[in-house]
This record gives sequence, structure tokens and C-alpha cells, in this order.
Amino acid sequence: MSLIPVTIVTGFLGSGKTTLLKRVLTEAHGQKIAVIENEFGEENIDNEILVNDTQENIIQMNNGCICCSIREDLRETLQLLAAKKRKGLLDFDRVVIETTGLADPGPVAQTFFMDEEIAEQYLLDSILTLVDAKHAQTQLDDRQEARRQIGFADQIFISKTDLVADDEVKALMHRLTQMNPRAPQKAVHFGEVAIAEVFDLRGFNLNAKLDIDPEFLTEDEPGHDHHDHAPDEHCDHPSHAHAHGHGHHHHHDDDVKSFIFRSDKPFSPAKLEDFLGAIVNIYGPRMLRYKGVLNMEGTERKVIFQGVHQLMGSDLGPAWGQGEKKNSKMVFIGIDLPKDIFMQGLEQCLV
Repeated sequence: MSLIPVTIVTGFLGSGKTTLLKRVLTEAHGQKIAVIENEFGEENIDNEILVNDTQENIIQMNNGCICCSIREDLRETLQLLAAKKRKGLLDFDRVVIETTGLADPGPVAQTFFMDEEIAEQYLLDSILTLVDAKHAQTQLDDRQEARRQIGFADQIFISKTDLVADDEVKALMHRLTQMNPRAPQKAVHFGEVAIAEVFDLRGFNLNAKLDIDPEFLTEDEPGHDHHDHAPDEHCDHPSHAHAHGHGHHHHHDDDVKSFIFRSDKPFSPAKLEDFLGAIVNIYGPRMLRYKGVLNMEGTERKVIFQGVHQLMGSDLGPAWGQGEKKNSKMVFIGIDLPKDIFMQGLEQCLV
């Protein structure tokens, strides 16, 4: 039986998760989807769609979708759904998990790699983060959970952009890019996203393409040294500024940040393995997502690696193309990660 793809939908309260899930559950899209809801959100779908007094906790929708609210462990719910599918009691093609607005998607994502039974039945496709343009800046300032949700995202959907000025939307998008340059951003109306933009994004696939927002790259090119000012000095470099619309700039120093390592020299496999093992051991809980396409000594193929927290995996990718320049590119997204320790350590792993 092929693996059941899973999408994790996260985002702060009011960002449009419920709108998105209602559409998934009720629209005639021809896909059979099981939606798992964590039942401590303030804005539950059930109030409107679901009958609360069923013993089952699993409700079949008229469009073939299934809604399942969980009070116990996610693992148990996933196993129950897979068992019912195997026995022909339930029919669904994929699963969507909604985390509560205050949840950190990390442990949910880890379930799919750490638990063998789950990993044999399910494939984590991607983490989608919905962001409310009107309240996002304040939420990102005040709540680490909101910043973590950005750090984990494979795709960011920004809702309510019609309620704020264009320059505010630009400032927000710029800020999100600094935190997570891997995740494409898209403005959506009322959280209404085409189903095709939600599924099969393959954010956790080990692939030989490392997409990093191209604008992000221009900012840390050699020769641009605007980042070398003291923390309290005034700096009007755009990544630190956010227009509030009343004439002053507010400095954002988010604890969730990303940085990119690049080199044209090959890595020594043994040195790199030791170094990555050591940093994951120390900083793993603060490392949200990391990914790279590497040039390794001793192989003519690209080496692709990625991780979530302490879990890291790598794989051989395709061969380097003829005339293709061999280089390594890695992106790290995490909470207060010591960039210089990472950069120097990686530099020392080169041949």
C-alpha cells in the first residue's frame, strides 16, 4: 500500500486555518481527505460542522471527507485511521492535521520520523503556516510560538492583506523572509487557497533543488556589510525596519532567524558528520528546519540532507551535471542559533 500523504496546517488564531479546513471538508474537490483536529483550539470547526455527541470522534462528510477530533495522542489517532483504512471501514487518500493556534508544529512533524509504525504508513508532505497580515507583526513580536510556526513552514499563506496598507504587507513579507527564506509566501483572501496549492508540495522530500528566496540571497552577499553595526546602533537597513505608518521604524530582532552557508570547496564527509552530530546534540531543540545540497569529497553525486530539531537525514541525489559548478548550499532556521559557530565549524569541515 502506498504511503498516505500528510499536511500539517498551523498558524495563529484568526489566521484563516478554519476557513481553509472548512473548504477542505465541504468543497467538492473530488479528494477523500481525513482532517485531524487538535481539540483545544478556541475556534473549532466542530461547532459549525460537527455533531459533538458522537462516541466515535470520526465523522464522515457528504463529500467523502472525514473529520476526526482528537483528545488523545496523535500517534493513536493516526494508527486508528490507518487501521480503519486497511480494513475498508474508512476511505481516504490523505490526512490534514490542524495544530492549535498556540502549538509548535515541531513535535507533530517529528512523529512521522521517530515512530516506525507511523513512518511505515504515512509520508509527511509539508507544513503550511497561515499568517494574519493585520495582527502578525504584534503576534511575531510577542509570541515565540508564532515565530516558530514561521520557522517550520514549507509554504506561508498571508490572509487579510486587504485590511492593511501595501507597505505594511511588504514589511511583513520581508520580515518573514528573514526568518524563513525557504518558504514561498502567497497572499490569500480569507484563507481561501486553491486545493492544488495545499497538497503535494513535497516540503520534506529530499530533493536536489534547494529553493531559497532569491531576494534573501542578495542581502548577505560578500561586499554588503550593512549587518556589522552594534545591536543598539541605529540602522535603517530594511530587514531591521518595519513601517508602522506613523513615521517611526521599529527594530525587529526576531529570535527565529535563518542563515545560509555556501562554499565551492568539497566537504570532508567524516568531518562534516562529526560537526553536524555535535551541533545537533547541543542546539537540536533550537534548530527548527535545516536543509542542504552538498558537494562531498569522494562522490560524483549531490548529497542532500535535511533535519527537524535533532532528527537529521541525508541521501545521495543525482550526479552533478556536466559543466555544472559543484558547490554546497545549506540553510539553517532556528532560535538564537550562534551563526558564527556554525559558519566557522562548517568552514573547518571543508577539504
